[in-house]
Amino acid sequence: MNFSTTNLSPLASLLFGVLILLFPKFLNYLIAGYLIIIGIVGLGLL
Repeated sequence: MNFSTTNLSPLASLLFGVLILLFPKFLNYLIAGYLIIIGIVGLGLL
């Protein structure tokens, strides 16, 4: 499978959704991490 900007966001969303279900205490950290990753990808740094 080839990872690109177009399919990285849905995969990250799915991963963070599962992690939020398993570890609801870490919701703030997971959302912050998701936003940072999407921001880095959006800027083209990753």
